[in-house]
Amino acid sequence: MAPPPTTGPPSSRACVLACSIGVTCAAALTLAPGLTGGRASAEPASATGPADAPGGTRSLPLAPLTRDPGPAPNHGAALEQGLRRTDVRHFPLVGVVWDDPDTELRGSVRIRTRSAATGVWSGWQDIDTHNADHGADPGTAERTSGHVHGATAPLGVGDCDGVDVRVRADAGSRDPAARPVPLPSGLRLELVDPGTAGPGVRPAARGSAVGAIRIPALDRDATERELPAPAGGEPTADRRAPSHAGPRPGIVTRRGWGAAESQRERGFVYTEKAEVAFVHHTASGNNYSCAQAPAVIRGIYRCHVKSMGWRDIGYNFLIDKCGTVYEGRVGEVAKPVLGAHTMGFNSNSAGIAVIGAHGTAKPSSVAVTAVARLTAWKLGLYGMNPRGKTYLTSAGGNLYQKGKSVRLNVISGHRDGFATDCPGQRLHGKLGAARSAAARYQGR
Repeated sequence: MAPPPTTGPPSSRACVLACSIGVTCAAALTLAPGLTGGRASAEPASATGPADAPGGTRSLPLAPLTRDPGPAPNHGAALEQGLRRTDVRHFPLVGVVWDDPDTELRGSVRIRTRSAATGVWSGWQDIDTHNADHGADPGTAERTSGHVHGATAPLGVGDCDGVDVRVRADAGSRDPAARPVPLPSGLRLELVDPGTAGPGVRPAARGSAVGAIRIPALDRDATERELPAPAGGEPTADRRAPSHAGPRPGIVTRRGWGAAESQRERGFVYTEKAEVAFVHHTASGNNYSCAQAPAVIRGIYRCHVKSMGWRDIGYNFLIDKCGTVYEGRVGEVAKPVLGAHTMGFNSNSAGIAVIGAHGTAKPSSVAVTAVARLTAWKLGLYGMNPRGKTYLTSAGGNLYQKGKSVRLNVISGHRDGFATDCPGQRLHGKLGAARSAAARYQGR
């Protein structure tokens, strides 16, 4: 059974990430020759995912409830929109989307839901309206595809069959006489069903995760033996691995968490390297069990692709409250796959999302340890010191203009590259400990 509805609001300006939960296998790890930079778009060999119940997304347009009575140009514009439905099929995750991703929703979104198990309505809950902090970099093919929409953060609500939502415009000023800013056009409620994963398959063989549900953990010596060759070359007898390579953690592949590969766009992109790991939280709530984490990820995947118009799930990796690491965006996990997680800094970085909301809720110690282990390995592939700093060039955002060279911690929080509360104050406060632990795993 799905978890009960959450009772507290998600942290404001949280890492958007996702309306919800779902998606298929990838070609997760072939630690193969040629960790080359540049762009690639070859499909992994396991592009077809497992047989599964695909789930779905129901999109319900909101209706105007009150309108601006003032003079033009805002006369008649909707100041409040909403809907109430008690005839919808079961859904565990909700969010609100609108047409233009460059338009900010200046207002509030509140929602209550009816439990399918008890028939009881939850109290009103706030949904974070700030979503511009995630997504593809400005000017990229993914960002300019014409399919991208504006969106709130997701909200996990448990197994529900009724919904009531209200979207209200703010005045846009502290002046009580100020006119409200019109709401974005095309507002609609997204009810996300993550579906169920198909049957499991064999564990991964060493060096490959094609068709596997899990890439096994390796000790440090075995990790170094499986490191990729230098860019542009085949392995040679005198090849030298990076001096500090953290042991590879076990990683659940896309097939392992049930990714439906037919949902996403074909292909993917590599950048040059992974110099910075940006840590996020999904802001989707903490009332999930570890057994439900794959469903949560399938929901996030479906939300990112179907509701928000991204080519794939935005994160490169996800971590649940039990410390399990999951493969995110498709592509080999050892390579620098271009994600959509930290607008302005998606190139030469990796996005790692801890599933949950960590503005006021403390992340589990095993999740923080998993961040350290994952970054020790992933960044170690590129010789990066987790305690160090490096420079990335901004592709444009609300903190740094396009083209600015920015000095960042090798393990940074989302808020370090974009003005947002993500990854939440409680998780961001643990990044110092994660840096120290990751350095120890690398033998520094």
